Amino acid sequence: MIPAPDLLQSLFRAAVRAADPRAVLAAHLPEKPRSGRVVVVGVGKAAAPMAAAVEEAWPDVELSGLVIAPHGAGLKLERIGLRFGAHPVPDASGAEAAAEMLRLCEGLTENDLVLALISGGGSSLATLPAPGLSLDDLVATNRALLASGANIHAMNCVRKHLSAFSGGRLAAAAHPARVVTLAISDVPGDDPEVIASGPTVADPTTFAEARSLAARFTLALPDAVTRHLELGAEESPKPGDPRLARAEFRLIATPMMALEAMAAEARRHGLEPLILGDAIEGEARHVGTALAGIARSAALHGHPLRTPCVLLSGGETTVTLPAGAQGRGGRNTECLLAMALALEGVPGAWALCADTDGIDGKSDAAGAWWGPGVLPRGSDPAGALSAHSSYDVFEAAGTLIRTGPTLTNVNDMRAILLAGG
Repeated sequence: MIPAPDLLQSLFRAAVRAADPRAVLAAHLPEKPRSGRVVVVGVGKAAAPMAAAVEEAWPDVELSGLVIAPHGAGLKLERIGLRFGAHPVPDASGAEAAAEMLRLCEGLTENDLVLALISGGGSSLATLPAPGLSLDDLVATNRALLASGANIHAMNCVRKHLSAFSGGRLAAAAHPARVVTLAISDVPGDDPEVIASGPTVADPTTFAEARSLAARFTLALPDAVTRHLELGAEESPKPGDPRLARAEFRLIATPMMALEAMAAEARRHGLEPLILGDAIEGEARHVGTALAGIARSAALHGHPLRTPCVLLSGGETTVTLPAGAQGRGGRNTECLLAMALALEGVPGAWALCADTDGIDGKSDAAGAWWGPGVLPRGSDPAGALSAHSSYDVFEAAGTLIRTGPTLTNVNDMRAILLAGG
């Protein structure tokens, strides 16, 4: 067997490859249109390579439109416009691009096709304030949500009710054209309404739910946002809205597909994999401790799997930051540090936690790996966990995983390798 750190990173690379739009998108394209315009729109961390894949697959189709990608996405498109926005905190360039995209969808006919390329990160990249709100209002709200511990479903419910773009509004703008969405899921359960806040699908959530969530998570919101939520003047398009009657949604890559690719890679190396789930959520440190408990049972008792084996899981954890927190972390390194503490003394245990987009929170790393003897002598990992300074621990250990932006995203991948004692 190859060295454990190399094996863990090989599993992670397999997950990222399974979500590479340049490899998977073409098989999901609709039939080439015989008449009418083809307008390509898109938003998300994978928007640029998804658009490049469309250009490659349809060299003989006249394409127009634009996609919004993170700053520095670095791909050149020939026929589809490319704009940039910021993530996870939105900026003015993303808002301007979102407004331009809506204008491109206006005035289309039923003979036209809108090809919508949607992936995680779109909520921030295409943050277009609803009338009466400013971008600063939405930036402040986004910061409050990121620090609140709210899961992605809750965050997107609030975001959609402050937006002029998400929650089905992009598809509504394109009516009566046919809209075909090709999506890469980064959310637990692959809910189309949640991926990038669902710009092309009906939104069943309401202003009342958004207000309830703001109260539940005690969000410190700008006055204009509070007034907007209380007024609830213009709801998002709901299921059954005739403007969305010709909208179709297709998933081209998901967290489970990535986990299955990791499992296949594990088998290739002679290890038995067990996928624990693709939608594991909760506080990062609690998830890490719980997963370590399952691994400890396998190592000591052979349940749920005998060693040597690999336990795989996906999903998006959260980190609730106290006021004034200054530590450098990320949900994956925090999950891994909690996991490492709980796995202490388990023979032959190794682990990896990383985000398939290549960026763990606001750090320059995708995540990290851990194994016996990795944590530096004299360090205080428990103290670092309490201070939300997990990044610093793994940086000192030299085990951060730095891929740079991968230009795709199917959420976080976790692997615990139990090589046996």
